[in-house]
Amino acid sequence: MLLTEMAPPPGAQELAGLRARARTARRRAFVALSASIALLATAQLLADRAQTREQTLPLAVLSLVVFAAAVPAQAITQYVWGTHARHVHRKERELYAAPRTGRVRPLSRLAVACCWAVTLLLGWTAPRLFREAALYGFADSLGRATEALALMSLAAGVLFVLWWAGDALGTLARALRSGGSPGDPWDPGRGVRRREGAALWTGAAVAVAALVGARAHLWEPATALVYTLLTAALVCGVVTDE
Repeated sequence: MLLTEMAPPPGAQELAGLRARARTARRRAFVALSASIALLATAQLLADRAQTREQTLPLAVLSLVVFAAAVPAQAITQYVWGTHARHVHRKERELYAAPRTGRVRPLSRLAVACCWAVTLLLGWTAPRLFREAALYGFADSLGRATEALALMSLAAGVLFVLWWAGDALGTLARALRSGGSPGDPWDPGRGVRRREGAALWTGAAVAVAALVGARAHLWEPATALVYTLLTAALVCGVVTDE
C-alpha cells in the first residue's frame, strides 16, 4: 500500500477543520477592517463636501456611529481570529512536533496595526465635523474624549511596536532553526488559495486605499466615483467572505 493511501493519523482531519475555521475568522477580520475604513472615509469625505450645516450634521453623526461600531467590531473579529490561530498552532505542535514557521505573520500583524492607525486617525477628526455642523458644545466634549483616546492609542502603539519587534525576531530565529514545517505526508496543509479570492481582496484593498487617499486630499474623485469605490470595497469583501 502506498504511503499516501494509508489512513491519516488521528488528529489530522481535526487540524484541517481548525485551519478552515482560522481562515474563516481571518477573512471576517479583514472584512471588518476594510468595511470600517471604507465607510468611515466615505462618510467623512462626503461631510467635507457638504455645502450647509444641515447637510454636514447627518454625515457627522454617521461618521461617529461608524467609528463607534468599528472599534469593537475590529477588536472582536481579530480576537476570534487570534484564538483560532492559537488552536491551530497548538494542534500542529501536538501532531508534527513543531508549528509552521509563519514567516509572513509579522508582516500581516504590521498591516493590521496600520489599518488600526488609519481607523483611529479617521475617528479623531469627528470633533471637527461637528464643529462645522455648528454643534460647538458637543464638538468640544467629543474633542476631550478624542484626546484621551489618542493618548491611550499612542501608549498601545508603543507597546505594540516593542512586542512586534520581539515577535518578529523570534519568528525569524525559528524559521532559520527549523526551516519550515516538518512536511508530514498526511499534513492537510493550508488549503489551496483561490485566485478569485486573491483578486477580490486586491480589489477591496485598492478601493479602500483610494477612499483613504481621497479623504487625505491626495486626489479629488467625483462623488459618483466615491460611491463606486465604496460599493466595490464592500462587495469584494462580502463576496470573498462567503
